[in-house]
Amino acid sequence: MDILFRKDKRSVFLFLSLVFILFYPMLISIYVFLPLCIGVVSYIFILGLEKEKTSLIVLPILYILNLEVNLSLPLFLNMMSILVFYLLVYPYFQYFRRCFFCRPLLSVISLDLMYLGILFFYDFVVQTQSIYLDKILLYSLIVDMIMVLIL
Repeated sequence: MDILFRKDKRSVFLFLSLVFILFYPMLISIYVFLPLCIGVVSYIFILGLEKEKTSLIVLPILYILNLEVNLSLPLFLNMMSILVFYLLVYPYFQYFRRCFFCRPLLSVISLDLMYLGILFFYDFVVQTQSIYLDKILLYSLIVDMIMVLIL
């Protein structure tokens, strides 16, 4: 009986995750005040790489690709920034093992700032303007920090 309950729980989680992945980026493109959740999803992707869990790797990739397509952002730029962060910066955050919220909070802040930096560098090289830097991005960063502390 316990096995059936776990399977039902997992299928409900998978269904709700897929609904969120498919529809939330569409809502962001309509309602610009909704947070992007780039930092939280990127941190979940990094946790999936650490724990070697396929669901924690595939679901963030689908969300990020859907977000980039819906907001007309450069494709795979966020994935490249996450992997650069994971290879070059994240190993230094391993020193914060005992601090419950330091590593996730620093990771989310660093991931958001690294993605914005790479995005602005991309805009400079290609001579376009993908995203406007205003208070909505600051709001999105604050919501990302709150969400990762809750997570």
